[in-house]
Amino acid sequence: MKIAVVSDDGTTISQHFGRASLYVIVTAEDGKITGKETRNKAGHQTFTGGQHHETAPGERHGYDSGAQSRHAAMAQSVEDCQVLIAGGMGWGAYESFKSQDIETIITDLMDIEEAVNLYLQGNLPNLMERLH
Repeated sequence: MKIAVVSDDGTTISQHFGRASLYVIVTAEDGKITGKETRNKAGHQTFTGGQHHETAPGERHGYDSGAQSRHAAMAQSVEDCQVLIAGGMGWGAYESFKSQDIETIITDLMDIEEAVNLYLQGNLPNLMERLH
């Protein structure tokens, strides 16, 4: 199993999926971490000089024109992963990953290994209230 974790530094979980520059890909077998690699991630910095569509009060983030193609570009380097862990993201990105059969978990934990180990134990809650 491969688990992608959104990060800016390769150690901690980024709190904003769209702004993060890296994926840490954790390989797990039999409930244990067996490997790690880092991959570049497209993000807001890749598209239109870091600008992204602002949402109106009550509007969900990630549904503006062009959002689907941006989400597809962000997902390209993790198509071989079954799970994505992030500290926060917009609803549009969340639903885009879900439609690609990538289980997406939103957490308030910062440490990548701690979050992955809790996920492997079935004890990592999905904090949907962190979606925007």
